[in-house]
Amino acid sequence: MGTFQIEGGHRLKGDIQPQGAKNEALQILCAVLLTSEEVTIHNIPDILDVNKLIQLLRNLGVKVNKISKGSYTFKSDELNLDYLRSEQFKIDGSGLRGSIMIVGPLLARFGKGFIPKPGGDKIGRRRLDTHFEGFIKLGAEFRYNKEERFYGVEAPNGLKGSFMLLEEASVTGTANIVMAAVLAKGKTTIYNAACEPYLQQLCKMLNSMGANIKGVGSNLLEIEGVMRLKGCEHTILPDMIEIGSWIGMAAMTQSEITIKNVRWDMLGLIPTTFRKLGITIEQKGDDIYIPAHTNGYEVQSFIDGSIMNISDAPWPGFTPDLLSILLVVATQARGSVLIHQKMFESRLFFVDKLIDMGAKIILCDPHRATVIGHDFKSQLKATTMSSPDIRAGISLLIAALSAKGVSHIHNIEQIDRGYENIDERLKTIGAKITRT
Repeated sequence: MGTFQIEGGHRLKGDIQPQGAKNEALQILCAVLLTSEEVTIHNIPDILDVNKLIQLLRNLGVKVNKISKGSYTFKSDELNLDYLRSEQFKIDGSGLRGSIMIVGPLLARFGKGFIPKPGGDKIGRRRLDTHFEGFIKLGAEFRYNKEERFYGVEAPNGLKGSFMLLEEASVTGTANIVMAAVLAKGKTTIYNAACEPYLQQLCKMLNSMGANIKGVGSNLLEIEGVMRLKGCEHTILPDMIEIGSWIGMAAMTQSEITIKNVRWDMLGLIPTTFRKLGITIEQKGDDIYIPAHTNGYEVQSFIDGSIMNISDAPWPGFTPDLLSILLVVATQARGSVLIHQKMFESRLFFVDKLIDMGAKIILCDPHRATVIGHDFKSQLKATTMSSPDIRAGISLLIAALSAKGVSHIHNIEQIDRGYENIDERLKTIGAKITRT
């Protein structure tokens, strides 16, 4: 188990380039299974979760060739479907939640797909019903082996287009169903579809491969099935969650930082929401410039004067992956804010570690926390802690960078799952961080 040692209280300065988007990469990589032709993908982040999925694809028989940093070719012309029944696949698939998205492409192309119950962050229940209910609507038969904790779907007579109203706008569920529907016979209509930028990117990639998807960017997708898909070349977006993390880090450490090439058109409410905490965010071309907040930052209030309430919602609402960052940033704001985590039930439980560091936080229930900011009149105190999941881990790292003294964060593999080479990148802008 790795550990970060962080000497806090130092101001940072410089430029930082966001990595490729983790959540998009997991979808895009699964889509290479839909064609026997070569697919080239650029800006793939070098992180644990993505590397695990690439290895899983290799084990399945996909020919993977690294062209340069972040750029790979994939060719799925000679797959070993017996691997899906192997003990190794149970290990590989159960260690990565994103592995669930190989089922849709395999079902569409080969008429069957299997997956062990996948892992991922321990942030509460994350149902897979949306995925399999969608496959059933397309004509697949569903099986679940409770003893082996193994899911399976089969469509020996092929898939047929259907109308479906999703119970929840699941991003991975929508992606999986879309990848199955592109090769189904007839028309598929998906209402209450997720419409995150990552899913928009997947649909654009599939259309470039010959798919016929309409309504991209909306919650109503219409898919006319095609016989086959061809190869393509695709570039992954910069990771908006990492961009939000750097905004929070700059504010908390009162640092002057420029975040390069962020794709402003795909950031949605992220800049607006950070501004609600009083953080100055300037657009310079396609970069974000954060000045040093030497006088702190003040939380806004609603028009009627009531306390600011920031909550998550499916896109185009504010992403739940950044609420942990906002909560940490609020600990040094001037004023108070209520953080309402609606979409996951265990994501706020890391606040006890912030309270140990001296933060003023009231955990109202599993979904809500009230933060009373210090206004930099007192620093957080260094401590030893463990990272429970990716987003809580980066939040604790940001807290440690602003704290007085030397902090230690254990279980940093959780952070490595979502952030590429983060310690070395932070060192380039002046962070005092060591990996042991």
